Formats: sequence, C-alpha cells, structure tokens
Amino acid sequence: MCQSSSMTDRGLTAVNGVLVGHVTLTERPTGCTIVLLPPGTVGGVDVRGGAPGTRETDLLDPVNTVDVVHAVVLSGGSAFGLDAASGVVRYLEEQGIGFETAVARVPIVVQAILYDLAVGGDPAVRPDAECGYRGAGAATDAPVGEGSVGAGAGATVGKIRGMGRAMRGGVGSASVTLSNGLTVAALVAVNALGDVIDPTTGRVVAGVRAENGSTLADARRLLREAGQASPGPGQNTTIGVVATNARLTKAQVTKMAQMAHDGIARTVYPAHTPWDGDAIFGLATGSFGGEPDVGTIGALAADVVAEAILRAVRAADGLPGIPAVSDLRGGR
Repeated sequence: MCQSSSMTDRGLTAVNGVLVGHVTLTERPTGCTIVLLPPGTVGGVDVRGGAPGTRETDLLDPVNTVDVVHAVVLSGGSAFGLDAASGVVRYLEEQGIGFETAVARVPIVVQAILYDLAVGGDPAVRPDAECGYRGAGAATDAPVGEGSVGAGAGATVGKIRGMGRAMRGGVGSASVTLSNGLTVAALVAVNALGDVIDPTTGRVVAGVRAENGSTLADARRLLREAGQASPGPGQNTTIGVVATNARLTKAQVTKMAQMAHDGIARTVYPAHTPWDGDAIFGLATGSFGGEPDVGTIGALAADVVAEAILRAVRAADGLPGIPAVSDLRGGR
C-alpha cells in the first residue's frame, strides 16, 4: 500500500526525542555537532571511506553486546576533534545517563570527525572536550541549524585540484514523514573531496572551480581528462547520522546505515574514495508502533541523506578564497 509523505525542514529533530546542538568556534572556522538520543535508541554504523576518524564504531557491530547509544558526535579538527566526545560523556554522566554496570552508568557516545585544519587560521584551534560539553548542553528539538555551523563550520568540497580551487561545504539536515507516522531523517557534515551534484538535474551545485575561480570545472570531466585526483591524504570526509522512529534491531539499523550511503553516492562525485572518511551512523528510537520495513526505511534514508548534502552546501557561507554556492555566478 502506498503511503503519502512530506519532506520537512525540521531535519533530524523531526524524529521525536532527538536533540541537536551545534558549537561553532570563533577563533577559526571549526566546531562540533552533538546529537542526544532518547532512552533505548539502538545504533549501528557503516564506514565506507578509506580515511576514517571514529570512536566506538566496533561497539556498533551487530555481533557485539551493547546495542544502545546515548549520543553521536560529529566534529571538525581531524583526530584532535575526537576529544569532543569526552565532554559529551561528562555531560551525560552528570545527567545520570548511561549503560548500567555494577558500579556506574557508562554513557555510550560514538563519533566521527572530519579534516578542516587547513581552513581559516591556526590549526591548533580545534574542538575539544569543552566544545562537546557545551554542544550537549545546548542540544534542543528545534529545527536543525544548517550551513557553516558546528561540525560543518570549516568544511569544504571540490578539492581534487587542491584547496586553492575548493568551495565551502557545511552541515545539512532533512527528514521525511509518511502518512502512517514513520519518520526518517538525516544530518550530514559535508567535507568531501569531490563535487556535490544535484541528482535530479545532474548539475554540479558546488565543487572544484575552474582556473578562473568563478565557475565550476566539474570533477567528472576533470577525472576523465587527467585520470587522477591530486588530494592530500585523509583531508576530506562526509559524515552523518540517519535516524528513524521505527523499532529496529542492531542488524536492521546497520542495514539502514548501509543503504543511506546511497545518498552520498548520488550527490558526491567521486564518493567513498581512499582520501575520504565517509561514515554514517544509523539510529532507531522505537517510538513508531507500526511494523518496520527495513527496505523502505533504508531507501528513505538514502533520500534524506542526499537532500541533507544539497542543503548543506546551499546554506554555507563563503570565506576569503573559499567561496560558497551563493558567491558564484549563477549559484544554486
């Protein structure tokens, strides 16, 4: 039976009980994004990039014991940004939230980072535990902020010819709710090596610029002409979260995360490269009472990931030498 649906601009917080908080540092464009989850949320992950930076992803393997997740952290700052999760752990412990053990409640906080150290100033400025703590304390169920905020504050795209021809990435979020109440939503921080392409038109939205700096070169054409990219190792990544209110097992939510990567493949070219750390966390809160159809949920997850990526680059603000979509002639 067909279900009518609607895309909303609430983003990830359209899933009831999910809270999002951004912290954007002022000393340099970087920051972190914290996703707090309702009790009993089941987590999974799928990592497809060749240069990931993550925390607690082994825990999310369906063969392992713990299946609940209390928070997800997306952060700039490369591996240094992994410190942000410590602040979220401290915040959750203060709230009495965690996995019950014999002597303490241990918060389960998973994380992925992106590389933004080359953007906007001193690379020693990066998200730390205080950033994570503040982001957790600021998390709300308001519509998710997008563009050059939080984990996407220093994000860039289109780097196959180096940073000198890159454009701004950012954070985007999107959701879809079916008429029966099933909701699937995504939040993505877009810092890709490749271009961002609108799959409905095939046109490049943001990416590597031509040598004149004001038009788009199209990575698809460049790779066919030159035969190779020329990035720095591990300096890119598209990381994100997909969440649903369906009741899913750990294996099912991992399958949702796998299918959600199709949204990256539709909108980023090239995707999942040796120089990207592409990772998507899957989350299921279980508040929806209907029977889950993992195939449908995974397909919707890919849709909202693709929409979130487009929203991220369209909402971004430019920096000196790194323009945003709105800065280019005919930006879209």
